Amino acid sequence: MGKRHVLRHDEAIEIATPGDADALRVTGRPVPVPGHDQILVKIAYAGVNRPDVLQRRGAYAPPPGASDLPGLEASGEVVGIGAGVTRWRKGDKVTALLPGGGYAEYAVCNADHALAIPRGMDLREAACLPETAFTVWSNVVTRGGLQAGERFLVHGGTSGIGMMAIQIARALGARVWATAGSDEKCAAISKIGANAINYREEDFVEKVTAEGGADLILDMVGGSYISRNIRALANDGRLVMIAFLEGPKVEQNFAQIMVKRLTVTGSTLRPQSDTAKAEIAQVLRDRLWPLIESGAVNVTIDSEFALKDAADAHRRMESSGHIGKIVLKVSDD
Repeated sequence: MGKRHVLRHDEAIEIATPGDADALRVTGRPVPVPGHDQILVKIAYAGVNRPDVLQRRGAYAPPPGASDLPGLEASGEVVGIGAGVTRWRKGDKVTALLPGGGYAEYAVCNADHALAIPRGMDLREAACLPETAFTVWSNVVTRGGLQAGERFLVHGGTSGIGMMAIQIARALGARVWATAGSDEKCAAISKIGANAINYREEDFVEKVTAEGGADLILDMVGGSYISRNIRALANDGRLVMIAFLEGPKVEQNFAQIMVKRLTVTGSTLRPQSDTAKAEIAQVLRDRLWPLIESGAVNVTIDSEFALKDAADAHRRMESSGHIGKIVLKVSDD
């Protein structure tokens, strides 16, 4: 057999050592080879997410076998197909949930974690779908059980997660409240159909309980919000935790949970099994993609950065000034 030629990225972003945004640096890496049930995607755009920032800081390690490069979602073209893959062909355009490696020109992913680009959406917008769509649907609809007519509260309303959650909840017929920290952000929340609560000026517990309390709360803040969320829930309400920007530890009186018959739960996406993620992808294909194609659910993009400027994208994320998604342009689409 002849010597194998190893293709290399011209450009990828690695975490040199855990730290601030300057820890991100441009590097060259071998192009990954798709294994069984995997596809290789030539990336056009990659979404930027809070878990990328946590990984950069050394607080969110990749799962075993995953790329050490950051990046959990991307869009692009299928250019390689591993053994056992029948769903995709070379040349197909996809948006994909990645175990890591999205800040690069090429990435591999499980074939069942990729979805066709929704009709009417371009690759730039589609790159911003997977991490938010998988997270929101699995936690708000599947785990949280949101139903039409229920009262739903989401914190961080102008984050990618928040804006996706608002739109999905509205499309399902729920009444929606969302918190944010400025008039500009509250205006953006109101524009997509939520009742905005400026947490710097108003008490979300008072606002929501005045309407009967929330049936479901999606929280990514934690810390002091945990006990306040429990007060804000209606009888038989559900609290779903997906992140802890204020920290995961708090002293809590569980009698309130018992008296109101509350459910407190949560999840994190990245460590889940390939099978679990494939099941979520199928549900998105069947139920969320039609909502996107009808225009009921959209992606709001805050800003775009070149791949080499990933550090600036992280600074934008950490400023908390963004409204919607931050995206990296990797190659021409």
